[in-house]
Amino acid sequence: MSSVSRLSTVEVMRVAEARFIQFSSQKYADDSIPKHVLGCAPLGLSDQEAKEVELAHLLLVFADKVGKQQYDRARKLQNLCHFLSSSTGNTVQRVVYYFSKALQERIDRETGRNTSKGSESKDLLAMHLEKTIACCPAFFACFLELPFYQVTQFAGIQAIVESVASAKRVHFIDLEIRSGGHCTVLMQALASRYEQPIEMLKVTAVGSGTASRQKLEDTGKRLAQFAEALRLPFSFKIAMVTDINNLNEDAFESEDGEATAVYCCLMRSSMRTLPDCLESVITELRKLNPCLMVITEIEANLYSPVFEDRFNEALFYYSAYFDCLDVCMDNSSPYRREMEETFLAQQITNIIVIEEERIFRHMKIDVWRSLFAKFGMVEAELSLSSLYQADLTAKQFACGKSCTLDMNGKCLTIGWKGTTILSLSAWKFHAV
Repeated sequence: MSSVSRLSTVEVMRVAEARFIQFSSQKYADDSIPKHVLGCAPLGLSDQEAKEVELAHLLLVFADKVGKQQYDRARKLQNLCHFLSSSTGNTVQRVVYYFSKALQERIDRETGRNTSKGSESKDLLAMHLEKTIACCPAFFACFLELPFYQVTQFAGIQAIVESVASAKRVHFIDLEIRSGGHCTVLMQALASRYEQPIEMLKVTAVGSGTASRQKLEDTGKRLAQFAEALRLPFSFKIAMVTDINNLNEDAFESEDGEATAVYCCLMRSSMRTLPDCLESVITELRKLNPCLMVITEIEANLYSPVFEDRFNEALFYYSAYFDCLDVCMDNSSPYRREMEETFLAQQITNIIVIEEERIFRHMKIDVWRSLFAKFGMVEAELSLSSLYQADLTAKQFACGKSCTLDMNGKCLTIGWKGTTILSLSAWKFHAV
C-alpha cells in the first residue's frame, strides 16, 4: 500500500488541467505538442509528480483532439500515452492507460476501423457486467476493503431499522441483493430487539433481466442459515421479472400488518430508459405503502450528452477511485487488478466510447431530487444515529481519514479526499 505523502491522483489531474487550459491559449504545431508538454511541469513538484502531471496533460490534449474529431492528430498522442502508461504502473499511469485505451476505441468506432469491439448492444454489455458483479471475487474484495460501500451499508440499514422500530412483521424489499451482506446487518439489528421481538422478517429479492435465479436462491439459503443461528423468524422470496419495467406489486406477496422498507444499492444506473423506468418502479412500490426507501448511488455527473464534459467528470471520478484502490488494497493484490481490468475498465470504455447505447448514465443527487419530486417522493432526514454509524464505520478502516463524509441537503455523500464517490439518501412515498 502507498504510504509516501504526495499529490493524490485527483490533484495530479487538477494540476494537469490547469496546465492544459494555459497551453490551450497558445498555438503549437502538432509535432511540437509533446515537446512543449513533456519537461514543462510546474516547479515545486518531485520528479515523479512532474512526470505524472506531464502524462495526465498529454491525456487531456489527446481527449481534446478526439472531442474535436481531429483523429489523425489524436492517434499520434495516443501512441505516446500508450507508451508512457501501463495497466500495472502507478495510479496515474493506470488511469491514463484505461482512458487512452477507451479514447482509441472511440476513434476506431468513429472512423469505422472497428465496428464490433465496444459496440455490443447495451443489453449484452449489461448482461456481462451483471455477471461480473455477481460472480467476481474482486468485486466483493473491494466491497470489504474500500470504505465507501460499508459506510453506506451500515448507515442505510440503520435508517431502515429506525423506520420499522415499532413493527413486529417486517418486509424488506431488495432491488439488488447480490450477496446479501447488508441483509445480515439488518437481521442482527432486528434480532437484538428484545423489548418488541420480531415475529417475522421477510426478505424479497428482485431479480430482473439476466439475474440468475439460482444465485438468488443461494443467497436466500445463506440468509436463512444466518437467521436460524440468530433464532430470527425469517422467510425469503424471489420476485423475478423479465425487465425492471415489468415490476408489479403482486410479485411481492405483501401481507396485512407488514411494515415494508425498500433497499436499492447501485441500481438506478441500470434503469436504462430513465425517467420512464424509474416512474414505473416507483408507481408499483408506492402501492405497497413502504415506510422508507433507502438508495445508494454513484455520485457523478456521467449523464451528459457532451463528450468533453462527460470525459472530464469521469476522469476525476475514476482518478479518485483508483487512488483509493491504491491506498486501501495491497499492490500485489490480484483482486485490485481484476477489479480494474474487468469492471472499472468496462465502465470507462462505455462512458467514453458509447453515446446512444450507453448504459452508465450516473447523475448527481440534485438531478435525482428533481426526478423524485415529479413522482411524488419526499426526501427524509437521515438520523443522527445513521450519521454516527457512517462516521464509526469509516474510522474502522486504516484509510478512513481519507474517506470524506459530507451532507448535501438531507443526503449523505461519501468521498475520497474530497471527491464524492457515493450518495446515500432516504425517501418516503408521499401520497399522490
